[in-house]
Amino acid sequence: MDLKSMLKIENRGMFASFAFYGVVGIICFIILGIIDPRLIHIGIIGILNLIAAYGLFKRRFWAFWVVIALFFIATIFSAIMLYYSILESDLLFSISMTAYLVLTWIFTAYTSTKRNTLES
Repeated sequence: MDLKSMLKIENRGMFASFAFYGVVGIICFIILGIIDPRLIHIGIIGILNLIAAYGLFKRRFWAFWVVIALFFIATIFSAIMLYYSILESDLLFSISMTAYLVLTWIFTAYTSTKRNTLES
């Protein structure tokens, strides 16, 4: 039995969205544990990403609304972090925040167009 049938992957795009939100949620918790546990906003973003990943994996309709909320949260968070990283000339951090921002927009747009595949 291959991995695709074990995970019941019907749509590769939705699986990519699930994987993106799941990986970002895990990375947020790694950052929270390594850098500073007082970064509550990183923890909240991580929790919301894992909730969105679960909802997309189980194809729940409410996952669409979590993804929309994460779109606004990620856009504001990335914009603020990019503003301050440009002032400090931190190139690697700026590239990673830009990639996170662009990927969030891409997967939000994809999830919005495919929201009919999510069950209510």
